[in-house]
Amino acid sequence: MIPAWNLAGVLPPIHPGEAGHSVSRSPYRVALAEVVEGFSGSAQRVGILQGLLDYRAALHALGIVRGFQWLDGSFMEHVEVLESRPPQDMDVVTFFHLPANETQASLAAKAAHLFIPAQTKANYLLDAYPCILGQPTEPRHVQQIAYWYSMWSHRRNGVWKGFVQVDLAPEDDQVARRMLELVQGGGVTP
Repeated sequence: MIPAWNLAGVLPPIHPGEAGHSVSRSPYRVALAEVVEGFSGSAQRVGILQGLLDYRAALHALGIVRGFQWLDGSFMEHVEVLESRPPQDMDVVTFFHLPANETQASLAAKAAHLFIPAQTKANYLLDAYPCILGQPTEPRHVQQIAYWYSMWSHRRNGVWKGFVQVDLAPEDDQVARRMLELVQGGGVTP
């Protein structure tokens, strides 16, 4: 369950009421539909969620179906109150296992636009980064993961905050897409 924004307008880094060493902490492992339900409160947010679902569909079409994503950025904050503006994108790191008979180079040759942050921002409203799982961990991988976790655990003003993790499974997208369609059609209120 995604905790509500706290008084600082962010997801708390540890689930409210839990001890500091609790495993009920950021990144919160949630269903994709829960993200749609909790964060689709404006047309801008719905557009960004549509971009996320379209991006995931493109990854799935390449056979990227095993792994998870970290979701963060101003999208996961109550930025409308904090900065008097809507979110402009969502930050996403996709941790994935390579599909059978694929390499990093073969995927890039098929769909480089899915792995270049400037292009994912233009096409999907996502500041997206890939991270391949199941290969030997190199020092640069540890540095990247530590960077994302440390940067995403704080706002620029130093306030501690949380973020979420969703599974990469395509089945989750069907439910989330139906929910987003209901929101767009006015059938569900976030």
